[in-house]
Amino acid sequence: MPDNKKRDGFIMQAGILAAAGIIVRIIGLLYNSPMTAILGDEGIGYYNTAYNAYTIVLLISSYSIPSAISKVIAQKLAVKEYRNAHRIFQCAFIYVLVVGGIASLFVFFGAGLLVKIDYAIPALRVLAPTIFLSGILGVLRGYFQAHRSMVQTSVSQILEQILNAAGSILMAYLLLNAAGQRERSEGLSWGAMGGAIGTGIGVLTALLFMAGVYKLNNGMIKRRIERDTNHKEESYGAVFKMIILVVTPFILSTFIYNANTFINQNVYQWMMIDVKKMADTQVASFTGIIGKAVKVSNIPIALASAMATALIPGISGDYARKDLKGAGRKVAKAMKVTMLISIPAAAGLAVLAKPVMLVLYPQKESIDLSSSLLAALSVSVIFYAMSTLSNAVLQSIGRLNSPVINAAVALVIQTGALAGMLYGLDEKYGSYYYVLAIIIYSFLMCLLNSISIRKHLGYRQEADRTFFRPALAAGIMGAAAYGVYQGLYLLFHINIIALAFAVAVAVLVYFALIVMMGAVTRDELLSMPKGHMLVHIACKMKLMKPKAKSASKGKKKARPDGNKKKAAPKGKAQSGVNENLQKKTEKNVRVREEDYSAYRVQIDDIDENDEDFWLDD
Repeated sequence: MPDNKKRDGFIMQAGILAAAGIIVRIIGLLYNSPMTAILGDEGIGYYNTAYNAYTIVLLISSYSIPSAISKVIAQKLAVKEYRNAHRIFQCAFIYVLVVGGIASLFVFFGAGLLVKIDYAIPALRVLAPTIFLSGILGVLRGYFQAHRSMVQTSVSQILEQILNAAGSILMAYLLLNAAGQRERSEGLSWGAMGGAIGTGIGVLTALLFMAGVYKLNNGMIKRRIERDTNHKEESYGAVFKMIILVVTPFILSTFIYNANTFINQNVYQWMMIDVKKMADTQVASFTGIIGKAVKVSNIPIALASAMATALIPGISGDYARKDLKGAGRKVAKAMKVTMLISIPAAAGLAVLAKPVMLVLYPQKESIDLSSSLLAALSVSVIFYAMSTLSNAVLQSIGRLNSPVINAAVALVIQTGALAGMLYGLDEKYGSYYYVLAIIIYSFLMCLLNSISIRKHLGYRQEADRTFFRPALAAGIMGAAAYGVYQGLYLLFHINIIALAFAVAVAVLVYFALIVMMGAVTRDELLSMPKGHMLVHIACKMKLMKPKAKSASKGKKKARPDGNKKKAAPKGKAQSGVNENLQKKTEKNVRVREEDYSAYRVQIDDIDENDEDFWLDD
């Protein structure tokens, strides 16, 4: 396997996860639209309040398990300690059973301590068992990610979201109707409970899928463990200690990194209800409107999350082998690919915020506010993408405390800023203060993590082709998209048609500009998922020159004597045909072998006879 294939493999794996992440988020948006239509801004506000509280407990108990388990198992696999890697996997199961069980019980019995609005409590209690199931699911996903195979995680995520969407819509509708003649807000609370049931259905489906995949490959796993006889087996006590030492910083970092949503929600609701004396139902409606903008802005961040997940095993392996240059190359490539997508995504959301919201959340009474909030949040896409990636880098090189400290500093500053704005300024702009706090937090995380990486890894990101040229191209793209949308909407007055054409023009303009400006090279395009197709499109658009063919191909050499080739005797002619046929066959076999090797997964010590090997193609 060529070295460049090994170096670029994590980009492909990240591409798989990114595609799955974007599909998952799109499904989430699509089902949130009918959910909002069923429950309204108030009902979806109850659901979001419960879901954000559920998320924060999930972060503490099990959300960071895949990344943490992926890191420690990848380090063992890098030195071929398969027996110890599997022991870590077993101990992680015990860990999540205990921690997940405690967290589920706490949420069920202590729901009133976690949410300010009483009508959100029933939905939060329904979500409690899902926390327990998510921990088990996280361990299985982390095990597969440690082997740098992201397909299993991606498929399980898509299955989870599809069943979540279908179950949430159906159960929200059924329970809302079952509420009958109850008071309106109580009926909406029942509908929010239905949405919470759908979340549990999705997690259970993904868990059954991952358990099935593990069962299918159990024989291969056992054979690899049996062959590992050259390493000392670590005790269960040592493994549990390792898991706790690694998982705890991951939990703290992930909790603090994501706690801003939960803290912002509670600060906002507390200030509005207790200090500004706003009605619970009105605050719930504003919470629902803010949630719409946040959900849409999170879609592009799926790429950064996928890239971070794919980076952890690779960088951890390089760091374990003391290959700091290899780790630096991975970081540079991941950051560049992430910025190539995040920057234009932010520009697109800024100029097309209202058309997007009209498609996803067309509630007329809140469309102007939700669109303005999304446009304001667009810049946070870039900051969150960078901070998510840099967070994973610091964790991968063993600097587990740095993200925790950085996130804590950013969290304190943004919380103080939000509380101060809500207390001292006009409360009718409270939603904008909420969004501004999110932007402050994402910027501070991005800045502080970058400083930490420069300090500990000695790494500085190239700026011109990573940030400046894509930003210039995105600015021109945004202007073109806005002009196309406005022009077509004036002609047809159909939002979806004008938006579709504007997005298509934006993609073409941006792609052409980044190639023309030299922001991305041929080799960088080839390293991306569907890279050959991207290069082919660039050549068709006359943005790149086709790769020059070898001069010897397709061109016959002149015979030195100037004479025509003499006819060979019949026997010799037949022999020559056979030799030529044999040479062509050997050449085709070599080509097929080379093509096949390009898709081989980079795992050491693969048993070629294992028919059920799940990491092979």
